Amino acid sequence: MSAEITSVQNERVKRIIRLQRKASERHAEGLTVIEGAREVSRAIENGWQPVELWFCPELGGEKPGAGKCFQCSRAVFEKISYREGPDGVLAVGPLVGKTLAELKLSKNPLILVAEGLEKPGNLGALLRTADGAGADAVIICDSATDLNNPNVIRASIGTLFYLPVAEATSEETIAFLKGRGIKIYSAVPDAGTVYTEVDLTDPVAIVVGAEDTGLSGHWKGQADSNIKIPMRGKNDSLNVSVSAAILLYEAVRQRN
Repeated sequence: MSAEITSVQNERVKRIIRLQRKASERHAEGLTVIEGAREVSRAIENGWQPVELWFCPELGGEKPGAGKCFQCSRAVFEKISYREGPDGVLAVGPLVGKTLAELKLSKNPLILVAEGLEKPGNLGALLRTADGAGADAVIICDSATDLNNPNVIRASIGTLFYLPVAEATSEETIAFLKGRGIKIYSAVPDAGTVYTEVDLTDPVAIVVGAEDTGLSGHWKGQADSNIKIPMRGKNDSLNVSVSAAILLYEAVRQRN
């Protein structure tokens, strides 16, 4: 029998809101929040074990299954929801993310590295792009946004739970890649080499940076090659997830 929550002043409700809003709260408790039946289902299917499951029948949410469940009123769910048009399903559970040492790579890995990203939506979109291209892993370096931000999870549509994602500094990541013989191709707008001119069939890491600041000198100086996507119009940059998609799918094309 599910415990029913009807008051927006309930302490459990306040706790969920804190977890959503503050990275410090998430890391202090080791917990994050997922909203959406599809996202929660994907997470659980891939071994994520929620500590709380919330559902609201008034919004179409069904009891997610076994575990500690809380049925709540529409007013309560709309209070804890962080998305428009909620479907009445939400879960609280452990943080996601690996160390570099925990990554399991294929013999010929394709890796996406992202440095200094600030927007949760861009990070979530990058994860979807990497998964679509069949990348072995994504490494997030020196990010200004929290990997476990609920909006990253939302933008990734749950991809975060089955695509290996690690967090590390740029220096640690460069050492990791070079130590394994993985070539580094850094996307730099003023590079002299067009991305179609390099061989992406070997073990490679494609590195992208934030749209406003680009990549740091760590990556420009340590790359096997700095590469660019030709810009034919007046704009000088693409959305980072679009850039990543172009580069990753060129690797896919070459490998096929």
